[in-house]
Amino acid sequence: MSTRDPVVDLRRIAFLLERAHSSTYRVRAFRTAANILAERDDLEALARGRGLTKVKGVGDTTARCVLQSLAGEEPEYLRELEARASDSEGGAGESGIPAIPKLTGSGERLRAALRGDCHTHSDWSDGGSPIEEMALTARDLGHDYLVLTDHSPRLTVANGLSVDRLRRQLDVVAELNTRLAPFLILTGIEVDILDDGALDQDAALLDELDLVVASVHSKLRMPAAEMTERMLTAVANPRVNVLGHCTGRMVTGSRKRPESTFDAAAVFDACAEYDVAVEINSRPERLDPPRRLLRQAVAAGCRFSVDTDAHAPGQLDWLPYGCARAADCEVPTGQVINTLSAAALTTWARPHS
Repeated sequence: MSTRDPVVDLRRIAFLLERAHSSTYRVRAFRTAANILAERDDLEALARGRGLTKVKGVGDTTARCVLQSLAGEEPEYLRELEARASDSEGGAGESGIPAIPKLTGSGERLRAALRGDCHTHSDWSDGGSPIEEMALTARDLGHDYLVLTDHSPRLTVANGLSVDRLRRQLDVVAELNTRLAPFLILTGIEVDILDDGALDQDAALLDELDLVVASVHSKLRMPAAEMTERMLTAVANPRVNVLGHCTGRMVTGSRKRPESTFDAAAVFDACAEYDVAVEINSRPERLDPPRRLLRQAVAAGCRFSVDTDAHAPGQLDWLPYGCARAADCEVPTGQVINTLSAAALTTWARPHS
């Protein structure tokens, strides 16, 4: 009898494809097949009767992987992905994303010190996987916690959460935490910074969350003086904990976008004054802020949060992109909030006065 689990192998394939920024349809094929086959107890009978491809959601490639797993072999497709990841630390994805950096020295030490990820998305907004799957992957990667930060309602293109939907999500997270303990899903949101610097969610509900990431997603070409005032207003809000991807730039892929312009010295001084962490966004198409601004934030005495902004489980392994940049810019490990325990992080994140 096979000692391999075909469902585990399919999920590992999906994880590695996500990690390498492969196309969504390819990832979805493996995740869909894994989820469908996880509900069945007749895989070996299906394999003997050549009935795997008759199962809706299982194609020729996924069926071949299942057959190889059932035979006790590492699927060839998985073996190739593992080799590519080993050779290039993740490899370049189909959109030309650079390889995941191999960490050494202070970058390696920072990655080892990280206890969790403070910016992640689920299929409640524009992520591709359920909350539980994101949490289980984070746990498998060695995290102690995951902060769930789906979008706020104004970002309709990302299926942002209304007050009612966010409250329902809090109930789901509470139930999951009873089953996943000691791993913790911390409640949060990536709240839009509106044009006047206000936050796109009910203030009382924001007070109930463990951590709030505030980001600009609209009117990114706003004049510098107006953008500066917009960001300063948000940073001064007592419920904001992290300033997300501060320039809004996109550096690779099909959505290249220049940086927003603002008075970085004023914004980073305000972050230091109000104890708001500047996010080091690890998404390889963002890598925000640029190194010159990251060094400026270090000089201003800011705290930082090294986050993946993951929209899929495999993207939770993108932290090395941010750690490498943090090391290059001499970000002090003690200033990185996700080196804190969950208890210390939530204590720090309580609304400041």
